[in-house]
Amino acid sequence: MAKKKPDAVDIAAQQRAREQAEVEQAFMTGVRTLRDFIAPSSIELQSSYFRLGSKYGRTLYVYGYPREIYTGWLSSIINIDEVLDISMFIYPVDTQVVLNNLRKKVTQLEASMNINSEKGRVRDPGLQAALSDAEELRDQLQIGSEKFFRYGLYITLYADSLDELSFMQNKIETIFGQQLVFSKVASSQQEQGMNSTIPQLTDQLQIRRNMNTGAISTSFPFTSADLTDGKGVLYGINMHNNGLVIFDRFSLENANMVVFAKSGAGKSFTVKLEALRSMMTGSDILIIDPENEYQKLSDAVGGSYIRLSLNSDTRINPFDLPKVIDTEEADDALRANLVTLHGLLRQMLGGAAMTADGQVVSGLTPAEEADIDQALIDTYARVGITADPLTHNSLPPTISDLYDTLLHMGGTGPGLAQRLRKYTSGTFAGIFSQQSNIDINNTMVVFNIRDLEDELRPVAMYIVLNHIWNITRTVQKKRMLIVDEAWQLMKYEDSANFLFSLAKRARKYQLGLTTISQDVEDFVGSKMGRAIVANSSMQLLLKQSASAVDVLSSVFKLTEEEQKRLANFPVGQGLFFAGQNHVHIQIQASDTEFGLINTNPTPKAPPSESTRGGYL
Repeated sequence: MAKKKPDAVDIAAQQRAREQAEVEQAFMTGVRTLRDFIAPSSIELQSSYFRLGSKYGRTLYVYGYPREIYTGWLSSIINIDEVLDISMFIYPVDTQVVLNNLRKKVTQLEASMNINSEKGRVRDPGLQAALSDAEELRDQLQIGSEKFFRYGLYITLYADSLDELSFMQNKIETIFGQQLVFSKVASSQQEQGMNSTIPQLTDQLQIRRNMNTGAISTSFPFTSADLTDGKGVLYGINMHNNGLVIFDRFSLENANMVVFAKSGAGKSFTVKLEALRSMMTGSDILIIDPENEYQKLSDAVGGSYIRLSLNSDTRINPFDLPKVIDTEEADDALRANLVTLHGLLRQMLGGAAMTADGQVVSGLTPAEEADIDQALIDTYARVGITADPLTHNSLPPTISDLYDTLLHMGGTGPGLAQRLRKYTSGTFAGIFSQQSNIDINNTMVVFNIRDLEDELRPVAMYIVLNHIWNITRTVQKKRMLIVDEAWQLMKYEDSANFLFSLAKRARKYQLGLTTISQDVEDFVGSKMGRAIVANSSMQLLLKQSASAVDVLSSVFKLTEEEQKRLANFPVGQGLFFAGQNHVHIQIQASDTEFGLINTNPTPKAPPSESTRGGYL
């Protein structure tokens, strides 16, 4: 059959197709690929190094390991502050093949030991150890508790000059040598070494060592904790890997934090820095300030600074009831406040103190306890407030009303009234015996109690905490409550119980409690103190005294190295615990932040890019 002769239309179509293909080929020839963008301008290969553009590189391989290696032996290399690439290649080996070789090895070792024994030679400890290891590995392989692998470890170093590259090599070899791990330069194989460490999953060096499962597991590369979250505030620099510690405390099971440090270690600076940064994420800040540490910060951000003293016009009525929205809690609001007031009055009347060994010493008799309870109920009833939530909007009574109730009731009432009189008409009258006149509707509110007498400070802290707690339950929003010098509350059973109760219930009301203390022994030594620590998902331990380190070590299960560090930390460094992770942290503030929160009379230079401080 004769072949059809192409007509002019077919010829024209074929010509157009060829032209189109040529155009597309020419276009693709001129298109840059991703490889073109990331590739260096040049590569130069030498026997002991290579050069990528302006950078020098050198690949090392590990060839020798000690008889026993320990978990985390590679962490000192991984976390070193140098530019390097590390590659691990792990190849599984058939167990049966390994068992056959081990049987031969065991036989050879036993034969060698028998020959030495027959010739009267001294027992060779090396042969004995090798035989013991081989038999143990054989037994583990047989029962399946171990597997066998071929393991290759390569490290490529990068530097700006050959001298710097050699210095880095010596540094790496020294770190390895301290652990009896030995490495060599991949001589005349630098190209293969570079290709084995860049992320293209090729093992071109093929230098491997036999290892079992246990030994392989010790080389796990992710040894440094990383506390960089997708949201939250910047706490500082992770000293393990120079990463940033960015964390949202409200993402944990609770948002509570405890801060322990000796005087001058930077605990107030750290907490103020966190408070300032938390405000930018929408959190309100409430602070109990016993030493006038927070006024400068409060003034800078336009906060409310409430000074509590016998001479001030500020008044807080401990008998105030919360305007609770939750129906179930509203029904129980009066009962809960009666319990709180009962504890407050025990403290005001000198009852229920905590001894150094954790024992409770009560200063009130059972009869006095019962009369106080009845007097509180009667005092509320006299102003028309009962368990019915509808009556809770009435004007609450004051301590003066309670004084009158006790004075005119039988039993121990008159005696209790006389002991309470110093708060109504005596030395401490006015500040807590009148209706409240404060408003904490601000993003930052600081309660200063520095000017109060020492006897009145724990009482004031208790009353302020209760007032804040009532507000927190009334209007729920994200808040942080900072209680500085919290050890003053831990001296008394009732105030310690109240603080613990607040720590337990804070999350329900979007409240994060921060307790700060420099008296670690008193705080952690008490039952409630340890309970507060247990109910805090975050802990920050700055520099401690030697005695405090021993106490904290048992509470936080610190390693020997962490104990040594804790006693010798410079100002601004510490251990930061968040959930299951903890890191060695350096608190870092910007120049602007440093100026806002520093209260040291002789401040050091503010932090810069070249410094890691930012501390007082």
